[in-house]
Amino acid sequence: MRFAAIADIHGNCAALQAVLEDIAGLGIRDIVNLGDCFSGPLEADRAGDLFLLLDMHAVQTVRGNHDRYLIETPADALASSDAHAHAQLAPRHLDWLRKLPFSTIYLDEIFLCHATPQDDNVYWLEQVSPAGHVFLKPLEEIEALADGIEQPLILCGHSHIPRAVQLSDGRLIVNPGSVGCPAYDDDKPFLHKVETGHAMASYAVLEKTPAGDWVPEFHNVPYDHMAMSRLAAENGRSDWAMALATGRV
Repeated sequence: MRFAAIADIHGNCAALQAVLEDIAGLGIRDIVNLGDCFSGPLEADRAGDLFLLLDMHAVQTVRGNHDRYLIETPADALASSDAHAHAQLAPRHLDWLRKLPFSTIYLDEIFLCHATPQDDNVYWLEQVSPAGHVFLKPLEEIEALADGIEQPLILCGHSHIPRAVQLSDGRLIVNPGSVGCPAYDDDKPFLHKVETGHAMASYAVLEKTPAGDWVPEFHNVPYDHMAMSRLAAENGRSDWAMALATGRV
């Protein structure tokens, strides 16, 4: 059994197309999407049409926190990245978002959510110090959030950091990284930066071995990231332009 996991596309249609081509080149047809599909100063409308096409091919998607903002927050109250995406999205895209589940189980043995099973806006595998340092969360805290989940493979996104964590009972939690946003800063829970240090699109391939173990393989895909960086700059977002150009903020 082999499939691909993508997450945190953030309206970066060029990155999404490159990743889908890379996945197809590996002969993989099954894909799961862990959310945050549109928010950003890029091409939410083009990404939306591509997601609708993927939905026709039974790509399983769960809703991210920014996906939720787009359907629950009044347009005039949206933050800038969400507002830019909302202005581009058609009713068909928003209707698709409304149908997405918060979490789901894929192929009977894989649990999917955007951030954690309880909250779509909390890092599962990372924590942030008051000084703004982002580091691996203690195992007991990670395991506490996985309480009640029986599936041997758990997939999450949200932090944009590719990472795999083995729980003490053998379950594996994997974050495939971000397709469309390699760096950002945030002020919750404390002001901090997340930086991959490269401008490539990230995703993961998950394969089940004959022994029944799940093994992640992390992929980085080059694409015309400078075109997206220039688009972000044209749309007044120098922070995104830097992130897309360098993987740093």
